[in-house]
Amino acid sequence: MLSGGGAKGLSHIGVLKALEESGIPIDYITGTSSGALVGSLYSAGYSPEEIEAIFLSEEFQIMVAGEMKAEQRFLIRNEVPHPGVVSVSFSKDSLLKRSLPTNFISSAYLDFEMMKLLGTVSASKSKHFDSLFVPFRCVASDISDKKSVVLDDGNLNAAVRASMTYPFYFNSIRIDDVLLFDGGLYNNFPADVMYNDFGPDYIIGSNVSYNAAPPDEDDLIGQLTNMLVSHSDFTLPCEEGFIISPDSYCSSFDFTRVKQLIEDGYNSAMASMDSLKLYIKKRIPKEEIDARRVKFRKDIVPINIGQVTSTSKDKEVEFAKKSLIRSKRKERINISELEKRYFRLQASPQIEFLFPTLTLINDSTYSLEVEIRKARDFKVDIGGHLSSRPVNTGYFGITYQTVNKISTITKLESHFGKFYGAAKASFKLDLPAVYPFSITGYFALNRWDYFRSFATFFEDVKPSFLVQNEIYAGAQFCQPIGNNITSTIDARGFQLNDNYYQSEQFTNSDTVDVTNFDGYSLSWSLTQNTLNRKQFATSGNYFRFKARYVSGSEHTDPGSTSINPIEVFKDHSWINLSLDYQSFLIDKPYFHLGIQGQMVFNSQTLFANYTASILSMTEFSLVPDAKTYFLREYRSPQFVGGGLNTIFTIKKKIDLRIDAFLYQPFIQVIQNTDGTLELSQPFNGGAFMSSASAIYHSFIGPIRFTFNYFPRQNNPYALQFSIGHVIFNERAIR
Repeated sequence: MLSGGGAKGLSHIGVLKALEESGIPIDYITGTSSGALVGSLYSAGYSPEEIEAIFLSEEFQIMVAGEMKAEQRFLIRNEVPHPGVVSVSFSKDSLLKRSLPTNFISSAYLDFEMMKLLGTVSASKSKHFDSLFVPFRCVASDISDKKSVVLDDGNLNAAVRASMTYPFYFNSIRIDDVLLFDGGLYNNFPADVMYNDFGPDYIIGSNVSYNAAPPDEDDLIGQLTNMLVSHSDFTLPCEEGFIISPDSYCSSFDFTRVKQLIEDGYNSAMASMDSLKLYIKKRIPKEEIDARRVKFRKDIVPINIGQVTSTSKDKEVEFAKKSLIRSKRKERINISELEKRYFRLQASPQIEFLFPTLTLINDSTYSLEVEIRKARDFKVDIGGHLSSRPVNTGYFGITYQTVNKISTITKLESHFGKFYGAAKASFKLDLPAVYPFSITGYFALNRWDYFRSFATFFEDVKPSFLVQNEIYAGAQFCQPIGNNITSTIDARGFQLNDNYYQSEQFTNSDTVDVTNFDGYSLSWSLTQNTLNRKQFATSGNYFRFKARYVSGSEHTDPGSTSINPIEVFKDHSWINLSLDYQSFLIDKPYFHLGIQGQMVFNSQTLFANYTASILSMTEFSLVPDAKTYFLREYRSPQFVGGGLNTIFTIKKKIDLRIDAFLYQPFIQVIQNTDGTLELSQPFNGGAFMSSASAIYHSFIGPIRFTFNYFPRQNNPYALQFSIGHVIFNERAIR
């Protein structure tokens, strides 16, 4: 009999290990919450050593953090990165009602693994818990009728998942159309269930929980706990029994001390073993238990999915089925292929929650039954970038999403600020299939307004000297190559308008040079992304190769600061090849070391003047804040650059970060004294850039103090305070 207790419930593993090593027979198991999870694994035929290995694995830490393995993320359905940090979702029928989330973390990975570990066992054993390796009961809570529910049959993974669904931590699930929550709410020590259902000769309890103390007037958590959780009886219902109380100290959701918790349970049980042996005379050698375990598990049918069903009657079921299996071909899929397809479906923003169970439909094939909950129709994202420099930018985005036989996403976005302003509208069509693809149409406007100064709040902001405007519209076709790699074909038309002075010594009476460039662009890119954050990542990998063809017509109208007063009309076409790469070679809890680089080859012809030519070229800006400056020395038609990301994680969300990069152009654009242009000798003009930051990754985005170094500027040092992400819309061609 195993109590609940959150992370402390992992001590039960050590208790089971000690009992089995000592030959104490375990004939029945009951459990609540984390006790149900540990107990169900033992009842399903896993040895204490195997259970220990499951909880000590890196995968378990990923599960309890609400994350997924890198290979399970489906890149094609990821949102295009934006600076939004706060999201609010609501439905069409409740536009004025705010919809609060019902879970703090995602259980997607945990639910899938529980299906693999437990679902096959119950399905292979007629879904009755008396037929398991050890007969089993678990306790959940019906909050509608405010009573405990004892689960003794059905899908084992669903029963255990219901028993451990603490309110607001995981999404709740339904069993027999009843919404169930953590069993510890009403019965955190199921001794009565053991006594009433099994009537054993002797009861051994393992208890790591306690009743909450009465709350104080200013103790909000204590007040909520007492409102939600009823006091449990932590005594035995008979005299023939013994309670082991592992001495473990950790919070309910601190799963980082697994090894110590297991050792605490083992040591507590072994300390009580002499007393237990006085009352329990029967012994079962471990070799005999292991042999029985092997025999039991031979009957478990490995996962081979032959059909997909759902209890949901909503329109999204058809989308889910087509995403998981090709039913018309009578396809059969193994666990490896199912995992890929399942997490592709899970990544759909229109699907809020999936829960899988299994039913054996013949001697070798399962039916996958998926509970599906549709996401709310509307989502609002709010964020931006607040800085001590005059580059503050707000962000607002609203998304409308639908799912039927196909899924759609309609999105309107706006960036607003003095330095950067933008608007974008997009419509994405996601076609369900085992190998899905998407088609996106879009229209975007961008405006950048650069200043002559590295100004902070404490300096005067000088007038802008360069303004860039972009309008472009087009369509994208995206198809996955595996889960983490996406192939994208893009076609767009564009209109670019640059207004600039060709001298820093300009007055209010001077007029700007104006360069317009109109045309079209075709591109193909191959992208892999497993980074853990959209900016300031500390683990994962990123790779993108992009080939772009650009063709258009230039019209440059000279202003009063132009060296060449002649109006220019000129056609251009070129190919741009770019390669971006980032990989964290060392990824430890407190230290991360990554390499990051960029290479560009551009066959672009020169524009009418030096500034127009430089503006049309790709910039080297691996330091995020470099995107908010106009840095001529890091722009050239062909270059390579790279360096190191060195991060020290002081606490889970606090990083000290140093990024340092070398930049080497293959050739540069040079302006002669007479205003003519030419290309430099190879490998001239190398430069360096670096950044040092202290970053707190908060719920409103990264909060950081940053010291940037751009050595070829008049003032090479720039200190700034920022909140949020430095993320803009994609450039039209640059």
